[in-house]
Amino acid sequence: MATAEAPASPLWSGGWYRRARALPSPNFGPRPPAAAIDLVVVHSISLPPGRYGGDEVQALFTNRLDWDAHPYFQQIRGMEVSAHFYVRRTGVLWQFVSVDDRAWHAGRSSFRGRDNCNDYSVGVELEGLEGERFTARQYERLARLIQALRQRYPITDIAGHEHVAPGRKHDPGPGFDWPRLQRALHWAPAHIGHA
Repeated sequence: MATAEAPASPLWSGGWYRRARALPSPNFGPRPPAAAIDLVVVHSISLPPGRYGGDEVQALFTNRLDWDAHPYFQQIRGMEVSAHFYVRRTGVLWQFVSVDDRAWHAGRSSFRGRDNCNDYSVGVELEGLEGERFTARQYERLARLIQALRQRYPITDIAGHEHVAPGRKHDPGPGFDWPRLQRALHWAPAHIGHA
């Protein structure tokens, strides 16, 4: 949660980022008391896998996905998941859960000895497929979002879903350019793309 001393920012309103399109998800809960929101977890998603541009991801995160619309959806039928943010390949940014709340994005996970990453992380989904490349607009939007998050929350590290749930998850995968993000943010490599 934001610290009590944090100044009000015109970029934020109650954990909602004003430069994102808001589409509230019911799939969230409270963070533990005094949780320090210090980790960003980067994911990749496309529904069905490899298809871009539709509204299926938004529908999944708001429990409105038509499970019968595609055979792949039977594999995820009934899932109740969310992320804080979703970056389209065009760079358009959506937000589903207030950063002050706990989104359901990382599942069983651990980062540097701390379990339950959902408790203290911000989940950012990139429209894409694990192993494939992401767009310049996505990197630009992701870097701006992380900079804005750091103005309000004590973010110190960025990891992939593959880093916090190794063996179980593989996104965003080898197509994600961690050095590119590090250069855009001017961060030390030790804080980006590692468990």
